[in-house]
Amino acid sequence: MNVTAYEALLYEKLPNSRVRCNICQWRCTIGPDKLGVCKMYQNRDGSLYNLNYAQASSVAVDPIEKKPLFHFFPGSSVFSLGGWGCNFHCQDCQNWEISCVEIAEPGRGSREIQPQEAVELAKSYHCQGIAWTYNEPTIWFEYTLDSAKLAKENNLYTVYVTNGYLTPEALDTIGPYLDAWRVDVKGFSDTLYRELAKVTRWREILEVARRAKDKWKMHVEVVTNIIPTMNDDDQQLEGIASWIRDNLGELTPWHVTRFFPNYRMMHLPPTPVSTLEHAYDIGKKAGLKFVYAGNVPGHQSESTFCSSCGRLIVSRSGYQTEVLGLEGSRCKFCGAELNFRTSGAERRLS
Repeated sequence: MNVTAYEALLYEKLPNSRVRCNICQWRCTIGPDKLGVCKMYQNRDGSLYNLNYAQASSVAVDPIEKKPLFHFFPGSSVFSLGGWGCNFHCQDCQNWEISCVEIAEPGRGSREIQPQEAVELAKSYHCQGIAWTYNEPTIWFEYTLDSAKLAKENNLYTVYVTNGYLTPEALDTIGPYLDAWRVDVKGFSDTLYRELAKVTRWREILEVARRAKDKWKMHVEVVTNIIPTMNDDDQQLEGIASWIRDNLGELTPWHVTRFFPNYRMMHLPPTPVSTLEHAYDIGKKAGLKFVYAGNVPGHQSESTFCSSCGRLIVSRSGYQTEVLGLEGSRCKFCGAELNFRTSGAERRLS
């Protein structure tokens, strides 16, 4: 593989030429010539290197609603980049062809896109921002950091679509350059995270999401893919909804999305729409003002209505979006705060 390795930013050198990676919550201790859990960071002679800098597996211009982000620059286009690998091993992975690989392989479709080119492409396609998505952006952290810095210099918004397993110090490194943190909260129990993603320290995801909002004033939206028999019980759904309300605020959007059989979960059925509607009701009962059912085109919860006066604010049908009632982050009809990000001003003033 003729790909240039980049020295990692956040790691410790340990005795006997070992290193400890401090980019994600695994904090892998890696022996000489070995790889971390994600397979994209390698110990080379006692130093840690990233193996997939600028190696893009997927490139697209997407509507921001596809991430999904519903309260962030609605109706805009975002230049979307995916890399290789993941630090989770989710049994239901929708993008397993790029996430569940050992190393980034140019022969499998990598395209080298350096940060400057990414910014130029975003502008040439008339995108308002750049998103690192499709696989976990933490896995090419140095690349996303360099790209985010350039994006902000060029007045482009920046988005992480993430499983949220970044360390606090990594978040603090990229925090000044990230505008949106679209995070998965996959469930609310040790058993769920262990069985679904083979992860144990899942509560760190919650702490980092709160830090993204409170310390770095990022716009945060939460997604839970509801999987029959795994995370569709009331206890977990109520736990997620209550946590969002108490830690991110009642105006934080919660997307409850429909599972479809994939990867190693072909034996389970698609999530019944009634289950999504039950999750929607749980979120509303918990006090969340904006709950959206996802992967159900045409569902009535796709659009945004003012939580105060009830008027239609943003109309959505699939990825067709029409902004009808916004003035900045507020309802133009009654003035209620609706937690929309439509410019950099909301970040500075919040």
